[in-house]
Amino acid sequence: MYKNILTELSDRILFITINRPDKLNALNIETIGEIGKAVRAAEHDPAVSGMIITGSGPKAFVAGADISEFADYSVQEAIQLSKHGHDVFNHIEQCIKPVIAAVNGFALGGGCELAMACHLRLASSNAKFGQPEVKLGLIPGYGGTQRLPQLIGKGKATELLMTGGMIDAQQALQLGLVNYVTEPADLLSRCTELMKTINEQAPIAVSEIIRTVNAYYHIGKDGFKEEIDRFADCFATEDFREGASAFLEKRKPVFKRS
Repeated sequence: MYKNILTELSDRILFITINRPDKLNALNIETIGEIGKAVRAAEHDPAVSGMIITGSGPKAFVAGADISEFADYSVQEAIQLSKHGHDVFNHIEQCIKPVIAAVNGFALGGGCELAMACHLRLASSNAKFGQPEVKLGLIPGYGGTQRLPQLIGKGKATELLMTGGMIDAQQALQLGLVNYVTEPADLLSRCTELMKTINEQAPIAVSEIIRTVNAYYHIGKDGFKEEIDRFADCFATEDFREGASAFLEKRKPVFKRS
Protein backbone atom coordinates (compact mmCIF):
# COMPACT_ATOMS: atom_id res chain seq x y z
CA MET A 1 0.00 0.00 0.00
CA TYR A 2 2.88 2.36 0.82
CA LYS A 3 6.38 2.70 -0.57
CA ASN A 4 8.14 4.73 2.12
CA ILE A 5 6.27 3.99 5.34
CA LEU A 6 5.25 0.88 7.25
CA THR A 7 1.98 0.59 9.18
CA GLU A 8 1.00 -1.89 11.87
CA LEU A 9 -2.14 -1.98 13.99
CA SER A 10 -1.78 -3.39 17.50
CA ASP A 11 -4.17 -2.94 20.44
CA ARG A 12 -6.04 -0.24 18.51
CA ILE A 13 -2.81 1.76 18.10
CA LEU A 14 -1.57 2.38 14.56
CA PHE A 15 2.22 2.44 14.35
CA ILE A 16 3.47 4.49 11.39
CA THR A 17 7.16 3.94 10.68
CA ILE A 18 8.99 6.13 8.18
CA ASN A 19 11.03 3.57 6.30
CA ARG A 20 13.89 5.17 4.38
CA PRO A 21 16.84 4.14 6.58
CA ASP A 22 19.36 4.52 3.75
CA LYS A 23 18.36 8.22 3.64
CA LEU A 24 18.08 8.51 7.44
CA ASN A 25 14.32 8.66 6.79
CA ALA A 26 14.59 12.02 5.02
CA LEU A 27 11.22 13.36 3.91
CA ASN A 28 10.52 13.60 0.22
CA ILE A 29 7.18 14.65 -1.25
CA GLU A 30 6.00 11.09 -1.64
CA THR A 31 6.78 10.19 1.97
CA ILE A 32 4.98 13.26 3.33
CA GLY A 33 1.98 12.33 1.21
CA GLU A 34 2.00 8.76 2.49
CA ILE A 35 2.15 9.93 6.12
CA GLY A 36 -0.82 12.19 5.45
CA LYS A 37 -2.76 9.39 3.77
CA ALA A 38 -2.11 6.99 6.65
CA VAL A 39 -3.17 9.54 9.29
CA ARG A 40 -6.35 10.45 7.42
CA ALA A 41 -7.28 6.79 6.97
CA ALA A 42 -6.66 6.07 10.65
CA GLU A 43 -8.70 9.07 11.73
CA HIS A 44 -11.77 7.55 10.06
CA ASP A 45 -11.06 3.95 11.06
CA PRO A 46 -13.06 2.87 14.13
CA ALA A 47 -10.46 0.16 14.80
CA VAL A 48 -7.83 2.87 15.50
CA SER A 49 -7.82 4.88 18.73
CA GLY A 50 -4.47 6.65 18.27
CA MET A 51 -1.23 6.73 16.32
CA ILE A 52 2.47 6.53 17.08
CA ILE A 53 4.87 7.85 14.43
CA THR A 54 8.53 6.80 14.47
CA GLY A 55 11.49 6.22 12.15
CA SER A 56 13.16 3.00 11.06
CA GLY A 57 16.69 2.14 12.13
CA PRO A 58 18.68 3.20 15.20
CA LYS A 59 19.93 6.59 14.00
CA ALA A 60 17.08 8.79 12.89
CA PHE A 61 13.44 9.67 13.39
CA VAL A 62 13.69 11.92 10.34
CA ALA A 63 17.03 13.57 9.60
CA GLY A 64 15.45 16.33 7.51
CA ALA A 65 13.98 16.89 4.09
CA ASP A 66 15.35 15.17 1.01
CA ILE A 67 17.38 18.11 -0.30
CA SER A 68 18.25 16.34 -3.54
CA GLU A 69 14.58 16.50 -4.51
CA PHE A 70 14.17 20.28 -4.33
CA ALA A 71 17.66 21.72 -4.86
CA ASP A 72 16.67 23.11 -8.29
CA TYR A 73 13.10 24.16 -7.47
CA SER A 74 11.66 27.46 -8.68
CA VAL A 75 9.84 29.86 -6.36
CA GLN A 76 6.47 28.50 -7.48
CA GLU A 77 7.58 24.91 -6.94
CA ALA A 78 8.85 25.86 -3.49
CA ILE A 79 5.44 27.34 -2.63
CA GLN A 80 3.72 24.09 -3.59
CA LEU A 81 6.29 22.05 -1.64
CA SER A 82 5.73 24.11 1.50
CA LYS A 83 1.94 24.04 1.13
CA HIS A 84 2.05 20.25 0.76
CA GLY A 85 4.01 19.89 4.01
CA HIS A 86 1.77 22.37 5.82
CA ASP A 87 -1.38 20.55 4.70
CA VAL A 88 -0.15 17.22 6.06
CA PHE A 89 1.40 18.52 9.28
CA ASN A 90 -1.60 20.75 10.03
CA HIS A 91 -3.85 17.74 9.62
CA ILE A 92 -1.74 15.75 12.07
CA GLU A 93 -1.94 18.61 14.59
CA GLN A 94 -5.70 18.86 14.17
CA CYS A 95 -6.34 15.10 14.02
CA ILE A 96 -9.16 14.21 16.43
CA LYS A 97 -7.29 11.08 17.52
CA PRO A 98 -4.08 11.41 19.57
CA VAL A 99 -0.77 11.23 17.70
CA ILE A 100 2.50 10.59 19.54
CA ALA A 101 5.95 11.08 18.00
CA ALA A 102 8.45 8.43 19.10
CA VAL A 103 11.67 10.28 18.31
CA ASN A 104 14.32 7.58 18.02
CA GLY A 105 17.32 9.61 16.85
CA PHE A 106 17.89 12.69 14.71
CA ALA A 107 14.82 14.92 14.31
CA LEU A 108 16.16 17.71 12.14
CA GLY A 109 14.47 20.13 9.77
CA GLY A 110 11.31 18.49 8.49
CA GLY A 111 11.76 15.76 11.08
CA CYS A 112 11.61 18.24 13.93
CA GLU A 113 8.61 19.86 12.25
CA LEU A 114 6.85 16.49 11.97
CA ALA A 115 7.49 15.74 15.64
CA MET A 116 6.18 19.17 16.66
CA ALA A 117 2.98 18.61 14.68
CA CYS A 118 2.21 15.55 16.81
CA HIS A 119 0.26 16.06 20.02
CA LEU A 120 2.93 14.55 22.26
CA ARG A 121 6.63 13.79 21.81
CA LEU A 122 8.75 11.15 23.50
CA ALA A 123 12.46 10.92 22.75
CA SER A 124 15.12 8.29 23.14
CA SER A 125 18.23 9.41 25.02
CA ASN A 126 20.20 9.58 21.75
CA ALA A 127 17.72 11.91 20.04
CA LYS A 128 18.77 15.31 18.72
CA PHE A 129 16.53 18.13 17.55
CA GLY A 130 17.17 21.13 15.35
CA GLN A 131 16.10 23.35 12.47
CA PRO A 132 19.30 23.70 10.43
CA GLU A 133 17.68 25.19 7.32
CA VAL A 134 19.52 28.49 7.79
CA LYS A 135 22.75 26.66 6.93
CA LEU A 136 21.28 26.07 3.45
CA GLY A 137 20.14 29.65 3.02
CA LEU A 138 16.56 28.65 3.86
CA ILE A 139 14.05 28.85 6.66
CA PRO A 140 11.81 26.00 7.83
CA GLY A 141 8.95 25.41 5.42
CA TYR A 142 6.64 22.99 7.24
CA GLY A 143 5.61 25.06 10.25
CA GLY A 144 8.87 25.13 12.20
CA THR A 145 8.99 28.91 12.66
CA GLN A 146 5.54 28.79 14.24
CA ARG A 147 5.47 25.63 16.34
CA LEU A 148 8.97 25.87 17.83
CA PRO A 149 8.26 29.22 19.59
CA GLN A 150 4.93 27.85 20.80
CA LEU A 151 6.64 24.90 22.43
CA ILE A 152 9.89 26.35 23.82
CA GLY A 153 9.38 30.12 23.79
CA LYS A 154 10.36 32.89 21.39
CA GLY A 155 13.90 33.59 22.59
CA LYS A 156 15.32 30.06 22.51
CA ALA A 157 13.40 29.19 19.37
CA THR A 158 14.77 32.23 17.54
CA GLU A 159 18.30 31.31 18.65
CA LEU A 160 17.99 27.74 17.34
CA LEU A 161 16.42 28.91 14.08
CA MET A 162 19.08 31.57 13.44
CA THR A 163 22.10 29.46 14.42
CA GLY A 164 20.92 26.14 13.01
CA GLY A 165 22.10 24.54 16.25
CA MET A 166 20.99 21.21 17.70
CA ILE A 167 19.81 20.27 21.17
CA ASP A 168 19.95 16.82 22.75
CA ALA A 169 17.08 14.91 24.34
CA GLN A 170 17.67 16.21 27.87
CA GLN A 171 17.77 19.82 26.66
CA ALA A 172 14.59 19.18 24.69
CA LEU A 173 12.96 17.86 27.87
CA GLN A 174 14.07 20.87 29.91
CA LEU A 175 12.73 23.24 27.25
CA GLY A 176 9.38 21.47 26.99
CA LEU A 177 9.89 20.22 23.45
CA VAL A 178 9.40 16.61 24.56
CA ASN A 179 7.28 15.05 27.30
CA TYR A 180 9.60 12.20 28.31
CA VAL A 181 13.07 10.80 27.57
CA THR A 182 13.68 7.06 27.62
CA GLU A 183 16.43 4.65 26.77
CA PRO A 184 16.26 3.67 23.08
CA ALA A 185 15.09 0.14 23.81
CA ASP A 186 12.20 1.45 25.93
CA LEU A 187 10.93 4.19 23.62
CA LEU A 188 8.12 2.38 21.80
CA SER A 189 6.93 0.55 24.91
CA ARG A 190 6.74 3.86 26.82
CA CYS A 191 4.84 5.47 23.93
CA THR A 192 2.48 2.50 23.85
CA GLU A 193 1.94 2.71 27.61
CA LEU A 194 1.10 6.41 27.37
CA MET A 195 -1.24 5.88 24.41
CA LYS A 196 -3.06 3.07 26.24
CA THR A 197 -3.59 5.39 29.20
CA ILE A 198 -5.07 8.02 26.87
CA ASN A 199 -7.22 5.39 25.18
CA GLU A 200 -8.76 4.48 28.54
CA GLN A 201 -10.26 7.96 28.76
CA ALA A 202 -13.44 9.22 27.09
CA PRO A 203 -12.59 9.38 23.35
CA ILE A 204 -14.83 12.34 22.57
CA ALA A 205 -13.37 14.31 25.48
CA VAL A 206 -9.84 13.55 24.21
CA SER A 207 -10.83 14.87 20.78
CA GLU A 208 -12.32 18.01 22.30
CA ILE A 209 -9.13 18.60 24.30
CA ILE A 210 -7.12 18.48 21.07
CA ARG A 211 -9.50 20.99 19.45
CA THR A 212 -9.55 23.42 22.36
CA VAL A 213 -5.80 23.38 22.96
CA ASN A 214 -5.21 24.00 19.25
CA ALA A 215 -7.68 26.89 19.36
CA TYR A 216 -5.36 28.77 21.71
CA TYR A 217 -2.77 29.03 18.94
CA HIS A 218 -5.06 29.83 16.02
CA ILE A 219 -5.32 33.50 15.10
CA GLY A 220 -8.95 34.55 14.95
CA LYS A 221 -10.11 31.82 17.34
CA ASP A 222 -11.25 32.58 20.87
CA GLY A 223 -9.87 29.64 22.81
CA PHE A 224 -11.95 30.43 25.91
CA LYS A 225 -15.16 30.54 23.87
CA GLU A 226 -14.12 27.31 22.17
CA GLU A 227 -13.68 25.71 25.60
CA ILE A 228 -17.14 26.80 26.72
CA ASP A 229 -18.74 25.39 23.57
CA ARG A 230 -16.82 22.10 23.63
CA PHE A 231 -17.40 21.68 27.37
CA ALA A 232 -21.13 22.05 26.81
CA ASP A 233 -21.08 19.66 23.85
CA CYS A 234 -19.69 16.93 26.10
CA PHE A 235 -22.89 17.03 28.15
CA ALA A 236 -24.81 15.66 25.15
CA THR A 237 -22.64 12.53 24.89
CA GLU A 238 -23.19 9.02 26.19
CA ASP A 239 -19.55 9.10 27.27
CA PHE A 240 -20.33 11.83 29.81
CA ARG A 241 -23.36 9.97 31.13
CA GLU A 242 -21.29 6.79 31.43
CA GLY A 243 -18.38 8.62 33.07
CA ALA A 244 -20.60 10.38 35.59
CA SER A 245 -22.52 7.18 36.40
CA ALA A 246 -19.32 5.19 36.81
CA PHE A 247 -17.90 7.82 39.16
CA LEU A 248 -21.03 7.84 41.33
CA GLU A 249 -21.24 4.05 41.29
CA LYS A 250 -17.53 3.72 42.08
CA ARG A 251 -16.71 1.57 39.05
CA LYS A 252 -14.53 1.83 35.96
CA PRO A 253 -16.29 3.54 33.02
CA VAL A 254 -16.82 1.82 29.69
CA PHE A 255 -16.67 4.49 27.01
CA LYS A 256 -18.12 3.95 23.51
CA ARG A 257 -17.26 7.20 21.68
CA SER A 258 -20.86 8.42 21.45
